[in-house]
Amino acid sequence: MLLVLPVDLDDDLGRKTGFSTPVIGRDDVEAAAVELATADPEDSDLNVLFQAVHTYDELVADETVNEEVAVAAVTGVDGGDVQANRAVGAEVDTVLAALSTGEDVRAIVITDGAQDESVLPVIRSRVPLDGVRRVVVRQAQDLESIYYTMKQVLADPETRGTILVPLGVLLLIYPFSVIAGILEIPGAVVLGLVSALLGLYTLFRGLGLERAVDSAADRVRNSLYAGRVTIITYVVALALLFVGGVQGLETLETVESTVGSLQPEAQVAVFVHAAVRWAAAAGVTSSMGQVTDEYLSDRFRWRYLNAPFYVVAIAIVLYGLSGYFVPPSAGGIVVRLSLSELAIALTIGTLLGVLSTLTFAVAESREEEAAGTV
Repeated sequence: MLLVLPVDLDDDLGRKTGFSTPVIGRDDVEAAAVELATADPEDSDLNVLFQAVHTYDELVADETVNEEVAVAAVTGVDGGDVQANRAVGAEVDTVLAALSTGEDVRAIVITDGAQDESVLPVIRSRVPLDGVRRVVVRQAQDLESIYYTMKQVLADPETRGTILVPLGVLLLIYPFSVIAGILEIPGAVVLGLVSALLGLYTLFRGLGLERAVDSAADRVRNSLYAGRVTIITYVVALALLFVGGVQGLETLETVESTVGSLQPEAQVAVFVHAAVRWAAAAGVTSSMGQVTDEYLSDRFRWRYLNAPFYVVAIAIVLYGLSGYFVPPSAGGIVVRLSLSELAIALTIGTLLGVLSTLTFAVAESREEEAAGTV
């Protein structure tokens, strides 16, 4: 027996028409094709169904085919490939059981593209294949067809953004050049700016960063609506980091204007020594905001309190190291630490980190023991 087997991997037939699958028999397959054409004339799967009916009629009319011919449409599911392939396999089993013939069954698979053909190993594991027919719809390449294709492409928001945004940037090159000429700006600056914009947009689209940006915006919006403290503390922390950076640069400029230019390692030491206190304040602020939100959400753990202590411990260590490596000539402007003072700073930072870890670990352990006894 020859079985003509049209495959609809994403189940457009079932979802759009309500037909129960598999559809077995020529008349039922034709009726399903007509129903799908009525529901969605643009769906390529209806061509697969009609091609299956056509192939069935050709085989029946062919006098050289001396065996029974059957046709049945099988579908998958609108989901992952694994689930869809399993669904197609189950429907092929149903079709083979419904045919209940003693003859060996061989199949001719009808598909509309490579995606549906990914299920061929599943079908081949159940029935030998005599062939695979991919249906390609012929389109007239006239003006109306081109217009319709462009209209369909521009109606898709994702495609519209991908095509029109770079085109719009390119079209703005000339007016940008005119404005640059009026403002006496070199043309290379305009071309460089446009090239940078196109490059950033290409990277943005190529790396799929629009999803990350949308996700970040959703998280920020949800945090605002939920009244999360971290929104405020993060803003304050960024402000403190900015102030610390400015303070470090101003201190470095003051030192170099007084004692002359410094070596790179000395510049780093002066900058860190002046900015580390502000950075520590930013770290403590942001960590306390996170701890507060965890407490309000009933997810608080004692170990979370380690974060601000760790920040302070790291800040003490960095303050001591940078103060020790500050050049002697800058001692009148920034605090320069001796070797013994460096040792004290390193000891305090280490003890602070270790003691906070032990303290909160013991507190958390006792809290768990108390909860267990209750």
